[in-house]
Amino acid sequence: MSDAQAEIEKLGSGSSEDSGSQRAEIFERPTGWRGWYHHPITQLSMLGFVCFMCPGMFNALTGLGGGGQVSTTDSANSNAGVYATFAFFGFFSGSINNVLGPRRTLMLGTWGYSLYIASFLAVNIHPGAGNFVVAAGVILGACAAFLWSAQGSLMMSYPTEAQKGTFIGIFWAIFNLGGVVGSAVSFGNNFNSTANSVGNGTYVGFLILTLIGVFIPLFMVDPDKMIRTDGTRVNLVRHASWKTEFKSLFIALKTDPWIILLFPMFSASNYFYTWQFNDYNAALFDIRARGLNNFVYWTSQIFGSILIGYFVLDLKSVRRRVRAFYGWVVVFLMLFVVHVWAYFYQKTYTRAEETAKGAYKIDIYDSSYPAHVWLMIFYGLLDSMWQTYAYWLMGAMSNDPAKLAVFAGFYKCLQSVGASSVWAADGASAPYMNIFLSTWCLTVAGMIFAAPMVYLRVTDHTSIEDEVLMQIEGVERIEPPVLVKAERA
Repeated sequence: MSDAQAEIEKLGSGSSEDSGSQRAEIFERPTGWRGWYHHPITQLSMLGFVCFMCPGMFNALTGLGGGGQVSTTDSANSNAGVYATFAFFGFFSGSINNVLGPRRTLMLGTWGYSLYIASFLAVNIHPGAGNFVVAAGVILGACAAFLWSAQGSLMMSYPTEAQKGTFIGIFWAIFNLGGVVGSAVSFGNNFNSTANSVGNGTYVGFLILTLIGVFIPLFMVDPDKMIRTDGTRVNLVRHASWKTEFKSLFIALKTDPWIILLFPMFSASNYFYTWQFNDYNAALFDIRARGLNNFVYWTSQIFGSILIGYFVLDLKSVRRRVRAFYGWVVVFLMLFVVHVWAYFYQKTYTRAEETAKGAYKIDIYDSSYPAHVWLMIFYGLLDSMWQTYAYWLMGAMSNDPAKLAVFAGFYKCLQSVGASSVWAADGASAPYMNIFLSTWCLTVAGMIFAAPMVYLRVTDHTSIEDEVLMQIEGVERIEPPVLVKAERA
């Protein structure tokens, strides 16, 4: 028995039907330090730390409400700009990733987060620099589209089919540690603050962390050198011409039109942040409580992603098709629990009341605080379960990094369209209740539209036809691989 085959049994990577090992050429994984460094979990962890340093700090800042400022207007307008350009570039970012390669695409995407954090430091020093925050947000949107398309492609292609839920959960846990660390730093720095906004030290700390994240992709392994734990190679990403890659957008839709049923779910996946962070956290709490709320929110995301990823979506005792329905039910039930709970809070306050000068803000020592903070915890659980399930569904549709990069681009494009619209509404001072109800309705619609896709499209294993895009101009046809004797890669 080869080392690769022995590792399959040792890791319990699933049945041959689920992992696809009987349909693919098996390679022997490297040994020694290369075996550790080139392991999919090691590379996934490095990818997680890229997002820990960059989007994680963005999340920590956004979670404070208003980017940690007293006024949420500049932050809301900036976020509208972020997601507007994110939506535009997200549609093409999968193709850009396939031409440049994931490492270059990651590096191109990370630097925008440093600029964004620097803009808030600038406005904290010069209060009239709000336009800089908005401009930085517009630039960040383009950078974020590149980063998340590369991230989605790698995260969904490195695991075997039986490991996808677990790998997504591991990534989401590491990524959200960024929000946990960032919010903890903010909470500690501003524990005794009476200004209701964060100090310069918080922004400087965030800026340093994002700059570290810019350089991590330099040390990551190229995907074409990666071998999964079952001995199968990650399919080579085709570095075709720009014309060919842009054609692949429409080829992906033509060959897998079921992805359209996930579009409402994609649109809702960042829509709910506006109400949670600006219209609940920033509206009701002082800066100390906002920091603690932010900390528990991102901490709960770690547990939520691991719970649904490992214990539901990768449950080895049932078939993948059944696990898909389990995941749908868990997310749908959590959706209603959280929004019914939140409705009873939302109907007790309005924007006019909470933005009035001298309006009372809840502190961590108030008797009403524990009940309110538990809602933030459950919102964190819902967010991580929603995102993990959405990525898992895309990963169940294909194992090809090129196709998954296109799917991830669609995901981020639609996600950003929804987020841009609601941040713009919040910047225009739309009533809190209107934003809350639109959030609830869109999330329910997302799950309802996803249900027939789950029923009709998700199978127990990915067929070879789903692993590659159709032959298009400038791309050699990829024939289905066959099982051969194990050989050293």
